[in-house]
Amino acid sequence: MSSPRVLVVDYGMGNRRSAVRALERVGAATALCSDPRQLEGADGLLLPGVGAFPAAVAELRARGLYEPLCRLGQEGMPLLGACLGMQLLFEYSSEQGGAHGLGLLEGTVRPLAAGGLKLPHIGWTAVEWIGHGGRPPGWPLAVGLPNPTFLYHVHSYVVAPADQEVVLGVAEYGERFVAAVGQGAVFGTQSHPEKSSRHGLQLLANFVAFCAGQAQRGGEREPVAAG
Repeated sequence: MSSPRVLVVDYGMGNRRSAVRALERVGAATALCSDPRQLEGADGLLLPGVGAFPAAVAELRARGLYEPLCRLGQEGMPLLGACLGMQLLFEYSSEQGGAHGLGLLEGTVRPLAAGGLKLPHIGWTAVEWIGHGGRPPGWPLAVGLPNPTFLYHVHSYVVAPADQEVVLGVAEYGERFVAAVGQGAVFGTQSHPEKSSRHGLQLLANFVAFCAGQAQRGGEREPVAAG
């Protein structure tokens, strides 16, 4: 089978080209994609992000990417959100007056309660992987990774899922926060995998392998309920 086609959603925010290079290193056929029509032919999507939640949503809407991402995520196309991209998967963020996200996962985004520690939280932080329903901890993002795994983070906000069953990993910086999530074929990591050395590359390789597995099933997608 040919390499899975995992596109990096380009809406003008985030380490897009670094994400493309990282995906190339782990064997994906990849490219930046700002054309909503091209998303349809992907085996998976990586949604990066750096900056403010409301601005990111505004850019997604302005470029015609918001509705396709919502629909494809609901239909079961593999989707990985990284850093701000993970936060965008949720329903609402209170950042800068508030904005509604993609709503693929139920829950909100709130400020990190750092307890007096400097914000934003920047640096390498241990992510403890959690298992649900008999699956290995952090499956499928953490396959082959140590538990815990040190990954690179840059953020001031964190997600608050409505259902703890979607939590794949947790970390601590002033408080214990959700560091990775997954439901159906929708996943998120608060870290920057493209900046997290070999462990970040392994996380991306695991997502690419998941995309390949879904593609081998003949393109059948498992819909997930929208938040």
